[in-house]
Amino acid sequence: MIKVLVVDDDFMVAKVHSGYVARVPGFEVVAAAHTGTEVVHAVEELRPDLVLLDIYLPDVDGLSVLRQLRAHPTADPDVIVITAARDLDTVRGAIRGGALHYLIKPFSFEALRDQLEAFRALHTKLSELPGDAPAEQQDVDRLFGTRTRRATPPKGLTNETADIVERILREATEAGGDLSATECAEASELSRVSARKYLEHFTDTGRAEVRLRYGGTGRPERRYRWST
Repeated sequence: MIKVLVVDDDFMVAKVHSGYVARVPGFEVVAAAHTGTEVVHAVEELRPDLVLLDIYLPDVDGLSVLRQLRAHPTADPDVIVITAARDLDTVRGAIRGGALHYLIKPFSFEALRDQLEAFRALHTKLSELPGDAPAEQQDVDRLFGTRTRRATPPKGLTNETADIVERILREATEAGGDLSATECAEASELSRVSARKYLEHFTDTGRAEVRLRYGGTGRPERRYRWST
């Protein structure tokens, strides 16, 4: 499980965001913090993998907290900023402080889910690299591609249809199976070509995995699973 610390000065907002996190498989909220001091203490004690960090805190601003976390000698969690702050100085400060992403409140469950799943894909890829060997360029490209993946479909694909294909692929994966483009097309009432475009988009952005099933003759069949 990926451990998450939720930070917000508003207790109810922190509760809502904690509920969002709990709905995403593979993540657990280890605590909620409401001040900068609480954040530092919680990080030292609980060692979360990810901090969802608000900017407007009653004792110290979130960017100062971010700098403290980056300077900590032992605890160094990844951070996604979640805030109502829209000024460019704050956005720049978050980027320079090493935040993985910046979500402007209020945001939907789907927006946060996309960022959590991007983080999980990055977390998984990092764990798969050998710790005692130098990284190759293709390894670095894969990691940075995951970190900056696009949540919205490219030109020619729509969010509405992407949601349908995602739901079908999720259901198949949760049932322990996978899908071909043909099977996805039948379930979604899309053409096979359209279904495959969406499936490949999910694969390219790290949200789905593909494996090849070899038969007797011809090219191997591509089988898709949602990344969990």
